[in-house]
Formats: sequence, structure tokens, C-alpha cells
Amino acid sequence: MSNKATHPHDTPLYPIREVSRLTGVNSVTLRAWERRYGLIRPQRTPKGHRLYAQDDIARIERILQWLNRGVSVSQVAELINQPEAVETPAPANHDWESQRRQLMTLVNALDVQQIEALYHQSLALYPLNTVISELWQPVIQMLETDWQETPDTAARLTLEALLRSQIGIRLHYANQATRGPLVLITPMPDDPGPLWGLMAALLASDQGYRVQLLDRSLPLAALTGAVTRLRASMVLLASGQREDDAYMQQTLPETAATLDVPVGICGDIARRRQDEPGDERLHHLGDELPRAVARLRPLLREARVL
Repeated sequence: MSNKATHPHDTPLYPIREVSRLTGVNSVTLRAWERRYGLIRPQRTPKGHRLYAQDDIARIERILQWLNRGVSVSQVAELINQPEAVETPAPANHDWESQRRQLMTLVNALDVQQIEALYHQSLALYPLNTVISELWQPVIQMLETDWQETPDTAARLTLEALLRSQIGIRLHYANQATRGPLVLITPMPDDPGPLWGLMAALLASDQGYRVQLLDRSLPLAALTGAVTRLRASMVLLASGQREDDAYMQQTLPETAATLDVPVGICGDIARRRQDEPGDERLHHLGDELPRAVARLRPLLREARVL
């Protein structure tokens, strides 16, 4: 079969940036689906720029439906050209489960090279929301649970250093390319590291926000000044811990009341405190990071930033 797509001359065609916006699949992933698996076959301009028709976009949406059910990219490549089934096929080999086991093993073995390879592969082949929901967030939760019972400082610091480096590079270039609102992301005091913040930062950057990520918890006394000096439009606090009761119920709400920007909370702390009443000065965004970051936009609209 030819890899060249053909469409009627009057079919509307969209550049890759617009297709990425419409589908939520970044351009790197779209190129990988085309080059490595032949999942999509856009047209090309004389200068080689990709152009996608509406049926290409529908095809991408079908791919996402399969991936979100756990079907691996290689399985999708086998299924995509078959006649439409009544129902989306069930995953045959529990691909996400096997990738989670693999990542856990690599982190525990301090295999930096292979962790980095899996990081790049996962972000290239799958939409970021799916990668975070199905691979990185579950693994971070499992690691945090294991490390509470049997601390492994070497594994934690190794993973943090690798992700800080890789995500930091991505944030640097993304911040230069966007004029979106700036989100200040910082860990809470009891969180031993920036893993939850790193994942939130990656998602926020992918949504078009500029991101200032702090590795360590910022004292609340310095938060107001930091928001002003950075011209931040939103503060996002992340934690995988329960956090101190006095901090959550009194100190943090009082600080949030002094700020002119929304203050959100995300990470496993939301699950740990899910049965407690919230504070109207704090926006509890949940422990599912893609959904938590998706809720930033309504908050910023409400604050008249967007």
C-alpha cells in the first residue's frame, strides 16, 4: 500500500500545529505515529510540510480510543487498517501494565540510560495525558508507597535528577515559544521531592502555559513576593504526602487569601484528604494530574487572566 495519502482537491487541510490543537496529540507524537508505524499518512506541501484532512483527524481520534484502553501502539498499527469493528478491541497484552513493571524495575536498578530511553519513547508514541495517567503517575505512586516502607534515597534522587534534567529542557524551550500565563509550581513542605511537581509542570507546559517550577517548597512568607516578581497568574502546589493539618487548615488558606491569583493543590495529597472539607480559598484540583491541570483554564478564566 502506498504511504501517500490522497484526498479530493476541495478537502480542507490542516497543518500539524492545528491538528495537535484539535486532537491534543503533540506534533512529536504525530510524526512518530507516521514514521515508525504508518498510522497516519498526511499530504505534504512542496516544501515538505504536513497537511492533514478531516479523515486523518478522525483516524487520530480512533487511535486515541484504542490507546486510552491500553492497546499498544504496535497493536493499533495492526488493527487500524482492518474493517471497522462494532466495538473497540480489548488490549491483548496489558501493555501499560508491562511498561509500569518495566519502569519500576529500571528505577530500582538505577538504570539511568534505560529510564531516559523509556521516557523519550513514551512521550514520542503516546499523548502526554495518556502517558502520565497510565505510566508515570501510577509508577510514582507505587514508588512513593514503597519508599515510605523502605526508603531508597539513591533511587529517588536518581529519578528526580533525570526527570528534572529532561523536563527542565522541555520547559526552557516551551517557555520561550509561548506567551501563555505563567504558572508557579512548587512542592509542599512535607513532600520529599519534586516528582509530582515535575509531572504537573510537564502537563501545564503542554497546555500552553509558561511554567516556573521550584524544586523545593517555597516558604509561604515568600510566596506573595514570588508571585509579584515572577508575574505569576496561578500558584500550583503539589504533594504526594498528607501534609501537616495546621498548614493545610490554617496557614495555607490564610496565605492564599492574601494573593491576587488562584491557588491550586494537586497530587496524591488530594486522595489523602479527599474526605475532609475543603477551603474556598484553595482549589483542590484532584490527584489525577491530567484532570487537575485541565482545571487550571476555568480558574484562570474566572480570574480574568484568559
